[in-house]
Amino acid sequence: MSEQPTSSDDVKALVAEHDIRFIRLWFTDVLGQLKSFSINAEELDDAFEGGMGFDGSSITGFNAIEESDMVAMPDASTFAVLPWRPKEQGVARIFCDIQTPERTPYEGDPRHVLRRALKRAETMGYDVFNVGPELEYFLFEDSTSTKVLDKGGYFDLTTLDAGSDVRRETVLALEQLGIHVEYSHHEVGPSQHEVDMRYAPALKMADDCMTYRITVKEIAMRYGWHATFMPKPLLGENGSGMHTHQSLFSGGRNAFYDADDQYFLSDVGKAFIAGQLRHAREISSIFAQWVNSYKRLVPGYEAPVYVAWSRRNRSALVRVPLCQPGKEQKTRMELRCPDPACNPYLTFAALLQAGLEGIEKGYELPEPMEKNLYHLAPDDRKRLGIEQLPETLGEAIEITAESELVLRTLGEHMFDRFVEIKRQEWDDYRVQVTQWELNRYLPVL
Repeated sequence: MSEQPTSSDDVKALVAEHDIRFIRLWFTDVLGQLKSFSINAEELDDAFEGGMGFDGSSITGFNAIEESDMVAMPDASTFAVLPWRPKEQGVARIFCDIQTPERTPYEGDPRHVLRRALKRAETMGYDVFNVGPELEYFLFEDSTSTKVLDKGGYFDLTTLDAGSDVRRETVLALEQLGIHVEYSHHEVGPSQHEVDMRYAPALKMADDCMTYRITVKEIAMRYGWHATFMPKPLLGENGSGMHTHQSLFSGGRNAFYDADDQYFLSDVGKAFIAGQLRHAREISSIFAQWVNSYKRLVPGYEAPVYVAWSRRNRSALVRVPLCQPGKEQKTRMELRCPDPACNPYLTFAALLQAGLEGIEKGYELPEPMEKNLYHLAPDDRKRLGIEQLPETLGEAIEITAESELVLRTLGEHMFDRFVEIKRQEWDDYRVQVTQWELNRYLPVL
């Protein structure tokens, strides 16, 4: 859909033009799971005027039952027709900001957390935070197994890539939803794929990430397949990452670029990167929020675990792509550790806040590490002062629990709930008796 509405009147005109009968109001819980309820098109006036009330007590991380009344306020600029639903009496979606009955932003709304981070950037003189995430995913035969559809590898085509048609349909659907796609291809793992969205301002991109994930799943389901953003579904194969490109702009100028620097990085860009490196361990439970995330973040695969930066070395946490002459506006950093099952609102907010912390406090960026960090001995890494990301969700959430930065990013309400939920997930996991343990120990102990 090419139209970009800016007001409730624009939305109502599009509803009439496209014969839309139902509008799904979308928002996310604390963990980034998409939530939705549907209203009749005739209710749009009421929705835009006063929002639509709902019970938030059953939404993960939202208020308890005694204070559960919530209001979903639609954001007109996010209206889009769902291409996988019928054209007649069709269905559209619109993202919502969650408010309290008193019409104040709800502290447990991930969209509000990102808005607050963007407000801080604005007060510091940065009016745009652009984000370009690369979400990878697997296609399996069904949702109950990890049976792959092909044995293809990176950029493979022809018979080695069973998903080329489904990728094509996915790209077309995303474009109908107003999302600009730059690349699509088979990834390194068997039956693994990537469709890259063009960078966009952070709030739009977080909305687009949520739209991307459900679109990928819906199109896969048409083929009878199951798409998953699980970070590490296959033993011995690369996991799925979400390499996240970032840049700050001020008055239309890329604040990361400096023509006179050997790396073409400004002091602002260096401090921003330094902020993310310094706080990477604290925010790890945000950008890698599941037990399974830490099965991906292990040495030897393409997921980086060592806290360093580089220009070409992909074993470092941060890569700064080479700046091409005449392309100064594309100067950016790429954080390679997030995975596609994160909550994009909280992840972009935490990354922005960490970067802004670096700018505000003048963090020094260390020298780049151009060596393959996987090949360094532990003593060498220690001597070089290279830290490692947490090895488990349990370790990560305890570091987060002590983080003043994450507390300020999420706000006390969401911070407490997030830490509680993640501690419970780790506790549930660590008491499980796995098949690996039975295979290894049962015959000999």
